[in-house]
Amino acid sequence: MPTLPVLRPSALVLCLVIAIAAPHADAAKKRKPAAPAPKAAPAATGCTDLYAFANADWLKSHPVPAEGSVSALGELAARAQQQQRDLLEAAATSPQTPVQKLLGDFWASGLDEAAVDRDGAAPIAPLLARIGAIKKPQDVAPAIAALHQVGIPVAFNFTSDIDLKNLDTYFGYFTQGGLGLPDPTFYTRTDADARALLGRYNGHVQRILALSGTPQAKVAGEAQLVIDLETRIARLSKTQAELQGLRANYSPVPTKDFSKKYRNLQLAAFLKAQGVTAEQVSMADAALFAQIDKLAGSLKPAQWQAYLRFHVGNTMAPYLSKQWRDADHEFRGRLLRGEDEPAPRWRQVLDAINASAGAMLAQEYVARHLPDATRERADTISRSVRESLGNAIERNTWMDAQTKIEARAKLDRVKIEIGKPRSDLDFSVQPMGRGSFGGNILIASTWHHREEMKRIGRANADRRWDVLPQYPALGYDLAHNRIFVTAAVLQSPVLDMGQPLPAQYGSFGAMIGHELSRAVDAKGRRIDATGTLRDWWSPATAAAWDARIAPLSGIYGRFAYPGNAALKIDGARMRDGSAIDLSGLELAWAAYEKAEPQATAANQQQFFRGWGRLWAQQLSPQAASTHAAFSAYPPGQWRANVPAMQLPALGKAFACKTGNAMQVADTEQLSIWR
Repeated sequence: MPTLPVLRPSALVLCLVIAIAAPHADAAKKRKPAAPAPKAAPAATGCTDLYAFANADWLKSHPVPAEGSVSALGELAARAQQQQRDLLEAAATSPQTPVQKLLGDFWASGLDEAAVDRDGAAPIAPLLARIGAIKKPQDVAPAIAALHQVGIPVAFNFTSDIDLKNLDTYFGYFTQGGLGLPDPTFYTRTDADARALLGRYNGHVQRILALSGTPQAKVAGEAQLVIDLETRIARLSKTQAELQGLRANYSPVPTKDFSKKYRNLQLAAFLKAQGVTAEQVSMADAALFAQIDKLAGSLKPAQWQAYLRFHVGNTMAPYLSKQWRDADHEFRGRLLRGEDEPAPRWRQVLDAINASAGAMLAQEYVARHLPDATRERADTISRSVRESLGNAIERNTWMDAQTKIEARAKLDRVKIEIGKPRSDLDFSVQPMGRGSFGGNILIASTWHHREEMKRIGRANADRRWDVLPQYPALGYDLAHNRIFVTAAVLQSPVLDMGQPLPAQYGSFGAMIGHELSRAVDAKGRRIDATGTLRDWWSPATAAAWDARIAPLSGIYGRFAYPGNAALKIDGARMRDGSAIDLSGLELAWAAYEKAEPQATAANQQQFFRGWGRLWAQQLSPQAASTHAAFSAYPPGQWRANVPAMQLPALGKAFACKTGNAMQVADTEQLSIWR
């Protein structure tokens, strides 16, 4: 995250005030007394604007940026990124463990741009030589399998994921893939924009092929071969819209007949090469693979060679010398992602390490940045909020009796995992060294692929997360009915150990409540306590839920983005997310009341200040427009204020009066769990 310059206008304002307040004495005698200066707007209070009150100092030190945005949670992400960077620097200079030695060498090799440029395309030379050895159609399938082994998926994708019939087990999934453009329709659409994009892509393919060794006289012809093969695959593939839904890619098939059904792709041998011995895998689109099998046997080897060479170069371009990196940025960076400039080199290297060896970095990050005291505090608050949800289930009026039984059973089985998952990874890996960043990428991605393939067919799904512990994240895993709290998120403003306990309940407690409520709300209703995919809500409960949260659309729709009265909040789109915000705050307050039943008004105020500080945010005009068009949550001011307005406790804590902006009449307050 780029560092934004901090403007300091306070000195100018102070000088101007002094000049107005104390004119020269002689001048004062000759002129009428100056009109009094206009009074400054009164400072925000907990009763008038909780958000501005809680974030007064932050907002002063973070003016609205000219472009982009700044936020307290964004600063947390940047801090976690810097912590990773510092850890890697230490590993490079004085490694203490074998994993630190691997990480330190990986980091140092990536930062040495001169060495990367000298290395040129050497890291992929063995892969290109393997492709060059293809002489006949039977040679194509082993080359495809070999590229998958090093983390370069071609022709199709094969990944590990949850078995939807047994959520504790991982399954192998054969799915569509093998394209250089992000959507199959880009190859088949006939509109001007799609044709123009395909033309730009042709130029990119030519550039990568030239860098990979194709003679200039053959570049255009080979690029056309690549695009022709990809277009054939695209025509057989489904659109992104068709792939929506939990079961879109799920269709178990036996593997025992693969050697007969897919003779040209040799999928039985493919699985063996990946180390997979499962008797079943998922192949939702068998017709697609039947056609790719035909292509493997019918297209000339030269066409497959061009296609495979391009995909090796295209995948590895960000990690090779400057010519390769420039080619990658011009097409994928600038055109597809809209990036004017490449990220700083250190961030490119950090992202590459996290993508291929993130679990190694996670082990070191958690050891350094998650103290026992922080973990214990997170656990205490989490258990307290979980108990408050259990009580709320029993007393709420919108769930019928049977749904309450189901909800309680689901909550009883919720697991809360703090810091990192119970990993079962094998960190043995080929030594990296500092001589070749691209070579290290291939070593790390081969290790990553090996560990992913080892999951298939094993009941170890609860030993991994879908997010790395060094990334700030706190979420609900629907498949495994668990809350994950990463080590990186347990910092200010989420869990600031320098703040008093009530503030920690208002911030971290509310976020835990937010995610816990998902286990039993309109999202969690899709999977029951036993892990079975079924809707366990009754129709009456579903109708009562919809009626209960419906007013949120109108409430948020009344407000505009800070500093832009014309830019209104889309309350309908943000209704569901805002309902969970309210749930989290209600549950956290109930938990805090039980933790400190004799809390003073000052301590109760700290609870709400902790909540408000989570959402500190400044949006540029353009960022505000983007946020208004796409975000599932309202801007920071209203994300903080509107849920807090609904709690009678806020008015009591701050002694608010009727008519104060934060004091909503009891008859107008909304609640989910109160």
